Amino acid sequence: MSSPSRGTSRSLKAADFEAVVEIDRRITGRSRRVFFERRLKAALADPAGFLVVAVEVEGVFGGFAIARMQNGEFGDDRRVAVLDVMSVDPNSQRGGLGTALLGAIAARMKKRELHELRTQVGWHDQALIRFFAARGFSLAPRQVLERATDATVGTPEPDIATQRMDAGMPDHSNPAADDFVALPHDRTLVRSMTADDLAAIVAIDAKLTGRDRRAYYDVKLKEMMDESGVRVSLVAEADDRPVGYIMARVDYGEFGRAEPAAVIDSIGVEPDSGRHGIASALLSQLMTNLNALHVETARTTVTWNNFPLLGFLHRAGFRPAQQLVLSLPVT
Repeated sequence: MSSPSRGTSRSLKAADFEAVVEIDRRITGRSRRVFFERRLKAALADPAGFLVVAVEVEGVFGGFAIARMQNGEFGDDRRVAVLDVMSVDPNSQRGGLGTALLGAIAARMKKRELHELRTQVGWHDQALIRFFAARGFSLAPRQVLERATDATVGTPEPDIATQRMDAGMPDHSNPAADDFVALPHDRTLVRSMTADDLAAIVAIDAKLTGRDRRAYYDVKLKEMMDESGVRVSLVAEADDRPVGYIMARVDYGEFGRAEPAAVIDSIGVEPDSGRHGIASALLSQLMTNLNALHVETARTTVTWNNFPLLGFLHRAGFRPAQQLVLSLPVT
């Protein structure tokens, strides 16, 4: 990565908040004050989970970048950094400040022994694609999928070929209703996730992966409880105990998106309870809840060759989003 022509990098601080909001407003044409208030608060409170940098030109704030540590989302067990916000003052966008920000992120990644930086960009944003390509980014073997939260989209079917994605428990819907239009969540008890569910989630995940990922799920639960303004993660129960979960958050601005969307990070079903429609019930209930909250889109990211999961999501109405996942090796 080449050295910037000018600009000095430093850590982003709470005092930079107004400058961050103003630069973003000038670029996007709208204020995302609430998003940045939550994101900056979370990043400064959890320095181990984020990388936050700013760049100055002769002492004047010129831009910023925020990257989040990722270790386990979307079924990916590698530790990577995900750059979800980067902005440069429009008056300084040809002064090397974007390169300075990426260089500062990379330097901090090396200290933490992180060797991959990812980001997403709309396929139509040719200027941004050229910027990242010129700095060594390439297409990652991952695909962004999305669907509308309208309950009529997709028809989650009995799951096949994977213990995580499952079909056919007792029907808890109105017995007078038409069975054909009964939603999958009518046949499974699904409720909001709470902090008390941590042990059960870790146990289910351990059965699926063979590893104890308590640290990862502890971070995700705290993020869900403290950082997200809307709590949408769910747990499925059978015989008065958790047998599945779906972890999601409402995104109000990552990767420059203007409209809120739900991001699904992980989904798991106890192997002994597989093939009983639990994953479909969780997803169906999530879509119903999001639609009621006027969150119109749900997204997730999947490796290109996870065919069982891709098949499940396809049947559930997910389709390729107009987003590219880019990756930069950091050595």
